[in-house]
Amino acid sequence: MASEAEKTFNRFAAFGESSSSGTEMNNKNFSKLCKDCGIMDGKTVTSTDVDIVFSKVKAKNARTITFQQFKEAVKELGQKRFKGKSPDEVLESIYGLMEGKDPTTTGATKATTVGAVDRLTDTSKYTGTHKERFDESGKGKGIAGREVMNDNTGYVSGYKGAGTYDKKTK
Repeated sequence: MASEAEKTFNRFAAFGESSSSGTEMNNKNFSKLCKDCGIMDGKTVTSTDVDIVFSKVKAKNARTITFQQFKEAVKELGQKRFKGKSPDEVLESIYGLMEGKDPTTTGATKATTVGAVDRLTDTSKYTGTHKERFDESGKGKGIAGREVMNDNTGYVSGYKGAGTYDKKTK
């Protein structure tokens, strides 16, 4: 059970920290672990309790805790969460809550689909020069749709008799 708890600890310790090795956890990730795993219930164990316990178990000048310190913190929080149980039963209950949990990202940047956005991005309703930037399927033409491409025929633009010179001189 402890090895599963250590795996969960490592996953939460590395969450959101690109430079973290996953062996030490900061207060933010400790609070997230307690919240996501259900250790913090809002009544008997609050976010204030979690912060106080974190400060108790960490070293004086440190900002992170190791897995050993984490186990001490979990024991203390567990005794508050599961009153009347023995310390071993408390630890098993906490490890049971943590088993197989991953850090969740709630409400992380979802694309909005508001009616106005759909209307603004529907290329079939474009008019004028903007219409020429997309083909029939709505896919952009790239640079050919944005710039006037020179045909290099030697005639000025708008000349109606382009390509008729050879016919006249024969």
